[in-house]
Amino acid sequence: MTRGIITGAVALLLAGCTTAGPNYTLPDPAVVNRPSAQGAFDSGKEARFADVPLPDHWWQLYGDARLDGLVAEGLAANADLRVADANLRRADAVVAEVAAGRTLSTTLGGGATLSRPYGTGGSLPGTVGYDVGLSLAYPLDLSGRIRRGIEAAQGDAEAVAAARDNVRVTVAAEIARSYAAACTANMVLAANNRVLALQRQTLGVTQRLQRGGRGTAFDVTRAQSAVDQSAALVPSTIATRTAALYRLATLMGRAPADYPKDVASCATAPTMRKPLPIGDGAGLIARRPDIRAAERSLAAATARIGVATANLYPQVSLGGSVGLTGPLSAFGSGDAFHVGLGPLISWSFPNRPIVRAQIAQAGAAADGALAQFDSTTLEALRQTETALSAYAREADRNAALARAQSSATTAANQAGTLYRFGRTDFLSLLSAQAALTTAQANLAASNALLVDRQVDVFKALGGGWQS
Repeated sequence: MTRGIITGAVALLLAGCTTAGPNYTLPDPAVVNRPSAQGAFDSGKEARFADVPLPDHWWQLYGDARLDGLVAEGLAANADLRVADANLRRADAVVAEVAAGRTLSTTLGGGATLSRPYGTGGSLPGTVGYDVGLSLAYPLDLSGRIRRGIEAAQGDAEAVAAARDNVRVTVAAEIARSYAAACTANMVLAANNRVLALQRQTLGVTQRLQRGGRGTAFDVTRAQSAVDQSAALVPSTIATRTAALYRLATLMGRAPADYPKDVASCATAPTMRKPLPIGDGAGLIARRPDIRAAERSLAAATARIGVATANLYPQVSLGGSVGLTGPLSAFGSGDAFHVGLGPLISWSFPNRPIVRAQIAQAGAAADGALAQFDSTTLEALRQTETALSAYAREADRNAALARAQSSATTAANQAGTLYRFGRTDFLSLLSAQAALTTAQANLAASNALLVDRQVDVFKALGGGWQS
């Protein structure tokens, strides 16, 4: 019977002399392996886009030194990035903690006892004893439990690093967006001021005509109403600019009131007229930090299957001990010295049903991680395709609005000339100026939206974390 138990234990030890659980490889059915996910973007096949890799510092494509400085400061001081950096340091410390499980451990102990024969009434002297010793143990990790634990912790840490990179992508993109929003608000104000100047000029002409008997009070009232309506647009535009400046300051790690004062007066938004470099699906998959984070989480979940499987086998360590034990009167004598050396085996019985359940849990978690990996990849592709399409269509709309503004400007100038010489009525002039006001407002809003759509493209492409 004893021989059978020993034989079974030896067989289990030999079977455990390998790393338990599956070795991680990227699953073949994963979405990232599909040709449709790695090829050219469906929405990126027109001349507005270039099939070249996205530069790491994509914001430098605008050639705006002020924007470059804002992004650099934000990436150095953003509060969310500081949180992400702290999370990464914590994850690295967890890896170090798990890795320490495969190093030599030492234990130093000691104790004293006082014994006296029972029932002697204290007539016999007591004996003082001692026990001091040093023990050492080195885990052999025959089943690979520690190795798989390290793999899991490393996967978690790499996922946290990718999450930190994703924050960098967001910070760079939102700084560019906020900067552009502040600048385009100033462009809208400038356009509105031009319209106001024209309308005030018309108001003055109408007032003079009324005084000369060629105009009516009704014409003056309508001209004043047009001026007031355009002036009413100014406060909301200023509020939009202020909100963008406050958002920019926060992204840069500053208090809202400490926004960059030079940005408040920028007159031109960053523009890029050349084709946007977008690469392809394979480049997107390799670059997007959220895809990398999901893949590393899948690797960690796979390693945890091995951690659970290793519990089917005993935990074996090579240990030794030295010490002194005996009565205090014999302290230091050779008879009190003892030495021990040999393997130490720890194993819980019965453990198989519990461990099998733990293995099933780990396997289900890995399946869920794979599904999340696929979901993240599909969402990244969807975001990119949507951003490309939205930018292309807004560019079409922007070109049409530019033509409309040009025509409206010509019509308003012609109507003004005709009205001054009495060749047309005031209603025609007012209609032409209203059309110009609408055209300029629409174009200014489209210019702002076009830059916003560009930032959406760059953010979806996942660039900027490499800086």
